[in-house]
Amino acid sequence: MAAGATRAGKPATGRKSLRERVGALRNLPPFLRQIWETSPGMTIASLSLRLVRALLPVVTLYVGKLIIDEALRLVALDSGLETIREWWDSGLLSPLIGLLWLELGLAVASDVLGRLVALIDSLLSERFTNATSVRLMQHAATLDLEDFEDSELQDKLDRARRQTMGRMTLMSQLFGQAQDLVTVISFAAGLMIYAPWLMLLLLVALVPAFIGEAHFNALNYSLNFAWTPERRELEYIRQTGASVETAKETKIFGLNGFLIERYRKLADGFYAANRKLAISRAGWGSLLTGLGTLGYYVAYAYIAWRTVRGEFTIGDLTFLAGSFRRLRNLLEGLLSGFSAVAGQALYLEDLYSFFEIEPEIVSPENPRAFPTPIRQGFVFEDVGFQYPGAERWAVRHLDFTLKAGEVLALVGENGAGKTTLVKLLARLYDPDEGRILLDGVDLREYDLEVLRSNIGVIFQDFVRYHMTAAENIAVGRIEARDDRARIVAAARRSLADEVIEKLPKGYDQVIGKRFKSGVDLSGGEWQKVAIARAYMRDAQLLILDEPTAALDARAEFEVFQRFKELSDDKTAVLISHRFSSVRMADRILVLNEGQVEAMGTHEELLSQHGRYAELFELQAAGYR
Repeated sequence: MAAGATRAGKPATGRKSLRERVGALRNLPPFLRQIWETSPGMTIASLSLRLVRALLPVVTLYVGKLIIDEALRLVALDSGLETIREWWDSGLLSPLIGLLWLELGLAVASDVLGRLVALIDSLLSERFTNATSVRLMQHAATLDLEDFEDSELQDKLDRARRQTMGRMTLMSQLFGQAQDLVTVISFAAGLMIYAPWLMLLLLVALVPAFIGEAHFNALNYSLNFAWTPERRELEYIRQTGASVETAKETKIFGLNGFLIERYRKLADGFYAANRKLAISRAGWGSLLTGLGTLGYYVAYAYIAWRTVRGEFTIGDLTFLAGSFRRLRNLLEGLLSGFSAVAGQALYLEDLYSFFEIEPEIVSPENPRAFPTPIRQGFVFEDVGFQYPGAERWAVRHLDFTLKAGEVLALVGENGAGKTTLVKLLARLYDPDEGRILLDGVDLREYDLEVLRSNIGVIFQDFVRYHMTAAENIAVGRIEARDDRARIVAAARRSLADEVIEKLPKGYDQVIGKRFKSGVDLSGGEWQKVAIARAYMRDAQLLILDEPTAALDARAEFEVFQRFKELSDDKTAVLISHRFSSVRMADRILVLNEGQVEAMGTHEELLSQHGRYAELFELQAAGYR
């Protein structure tokens, strides 16, 4: 499939016009500024060494001309000297030997400078990649949860992540272009003295190849842009088909053949598109490059003719032919390099366009002081929220109060809006309708970081960090990661201490099987470690969003009972499908299709004979 075509009815939106391709060059100044900020010293060193190295080729070639002319002069002398000793004693060889030593010194210097430049570029590129990766993670941390749930942003993030590594060569290309430009100017100056029109011939011969290279660079970018979703899918299938997290199911369900076939189909499609473009590029490139070769030999014939006529010496012939050949190669490299840089500037667009994404959920300029302690609680006033692109409201017309110091349980069938309500509380989303008040003040008037630091949330799909057990708990309050007493106390509260004590290295044991030294835990053991993060946070509002799903009924009851005992001075929200656990809450809020259907104690809700009573009876019947 050629770049720019459609696939499954979807346009290849990465196709760039000439104006957009030229406009992408605006990304180079901020790119160069980033390189300078990464290390001014190494940047200056690289450019200085390149400047010296850029002048060496023309000097070396001119010294070669002098060597040839001197050798021919000695031949023409007819001195009668025969042995090397006689030549040496005569002193006639001294100028020639001096020139040979000079050429040797230039060759050694060029090699040493090349290695130094490569070393500095390698170190500078590595530092730049690290700095850009850090910046990428920092910016991603500022974005809204809604952004990460958008497939288009995931494509942007994937392209940006690739560019942190993929642009390592751009710096060397740009610096190399500057070095080659200096060399071109020095060679061109020599040619202009002898035959100015040769420069015009050279440019006319090379321009078609440059235009062709620029065209195919743009097509290559379009192809990669258009296939970003499929490349993400390829990576996902590769990970799914060969990872410890999925190994059990893929073996039990025999999914390997299915995953391999799906991967092969996508990979073959991408390969076919790449192959078609590569073949076209190679064919046209060979034809257009041939024009440059033809121009070179026309110029070579002209120089040879003038040498035959005695207008140029043999040394001049060697110097001019070598200069024209090197100049042709350098100009060809410069033009194709400029085309490549312009193409890479398009990829920089992927990186910088990601940095331009601004979060919508931010702190106000003058935030209100956060209440410590919370005195009144949270009030939902006609709150509604709809996920982007969704037809129905996730929650709507929510009106209720979560009192300070109260344990509130949320109950409802899947999709009722329980987790959405929790995300609104933590301001992972802002309501589309209504508002949420904390002690009478809209949540949006508080500093976002301070608000979230006072909320501890453990979701059902909590992250299993492949780090030590202590670090897994410490992420709840990462700035206190060196406070071992606090970590141990949090583990004791969540009943994770019994799990950790059985590990070979205790709290210093890496858990999870990603790394060689790791020890894996059962689902229930992982959940106890995750719950310890909530206690580690020591927040004013604690939220457990079905984090005990992998625990048996007794273990969940013990966890929630302990949670209630240890949260006497906390405001807490519990979500669970087990009614034996939620009945211990001070109040229970029943959600149905995103709306509050009922609220009260366990006994009050049972007496109403509504949905809560129906669900309770259904669950109780399963235990009889």
